[in-house]
Amino acid sequence: MKKKKRRVKRRLKVGRILIALLILVLIAIGIYFIVFKIKDSHLPEVSDPIAEEKDEIKKYELSLVMVGDNLIHSSVYNQANRNANYNGYDFKPMITYIKDIVKNYDLAYYNQETILGGSELGLDDYPTFNSPYEAGDAMIDAGFNLVSLATNHTLDSGQAAVKNSCAYWKQQKDVLAVGSYCSEEERNEVQIREKNNITYTMLNYTYGTNGIPVPSGKEYMVNVWPMDYNADYGVGYEAYKEQVKEDIEKVRDKVDLLIVAMHWGVEYTHEPTWYQKDAAEFLASLGVDIIIGTHPHVIQPVTWIDDTLVIYSLGNFLSAQEINEDYNKMIELMTSVKITKEVKGEESKITLSDVNNELLFNYHNYYKDFKVVPFSSPDIYKYNSDAQRLYDKYSKVIKNMDNTIPVANIG
Repeated sequence: MKKKKRRVKRRLKVGRILIALLILVLIAIGIYFIVFKIKDSHLPEVSDPIAEEKDEIKKYELSLVMVGDNLIHSSVYNQANRNANYNGYDFKPMITYIKDIVKNYDLAYYNQETILGGSELGLDDYPTFNSPYEAGDAMIDAGFNLVSLATNHTLDSGQAAVKNSCAYWKQQKDVLAVGSYCSEEERNEVQIREKNNITYTMLNYTYGTNGIPVPSGKEYMVNVWPMDYNADYGVGYEAYKEQVKEDIEKVRDKVDLLIVAMHWGVEYTHEPTWYQKDAAEFLASLGVDIIIGTHPHVIQPVTWIDDTLVIYSLGNFLSAQEINEDYNKMIELMTSVKITKEVKGEESKITLSDVNNELLFNYHNYYKDFKVVPFSSPDIYKYNSDAQRLYDKYSKVIKNMDNTIPVANIG
């Protein structure tokens, strides 16, 4: 019986030891959770960089300013010749006010109304123009880097002038000049440029060429989109829509921003025609972001078609067109807009905002001393004492289709 009691006592002793060890383990686990887990709860959560990158929205911005026709009459290039002391042509003094504005923008557009065929072909005036290269030099010096070349005057001085124009614009590496080309390959090339991580391009069409036939087999010399039936082309507005659609679809998905410059409308009228409005609707339906209109030589309204900004006519820029009806050929438009690109993951979208419009005055003193002056400049009254009345009148033209469109204040 004594041996049996010893075994029982031994077993009890071992059991007590195991219970004590178990209690110690549980105490240790408790201490661990109290000390370390509570401490860890105060640490910042570790984020997933891949997930964050997918959710992050990146923004890029681009600014654009636009003016109208560089229409170089003989009195304009004669003044430029005097500015250069009769040794070449200097147009720069005529646009000093505008250069001060353009320097604040990433992109700057204008329409080269008259062909830059160069003085070696002989300069010419209305109705068949030919202009010196220096007219382009001044605009580039002022910061303009988007140029439309398809106008009703593109073929005024023949194929030689078009070839000279092509050669001139090819030398301007930082300028995108479109609408007139020297080969089918150049015409069909998708010209994509990039600024501030935003890709862009521009297409350009003219309603016609003043009855001068486009050379057969060389339709690339000028992009034509007739705005009604045109005997020179044997077809009309509707027939060319498919070509325009094809051009747009070829580039639309390759760029963030798509601009189309249209040389259209009826001269000296402030109201867009039915086909301007229809063409604008058509272009907007194809995803064009900005439509820039030229040719009427007077300003027309600015409006929106859904998300598409439409400027029906910027009017002239530098020209010798005279007072006509209450300065209407000398009152011009400069429009600006901010382009924002938002990128989230693999998706991106473009929005247009901060649209502004400023009236310009194309001053000349009996066809001398040409100067383009913004109405916002305090100097505007030196160049036209009736500036306030003209501002009030022509601001209404800009707002005619959309009263919310802003116009910069007069100086």
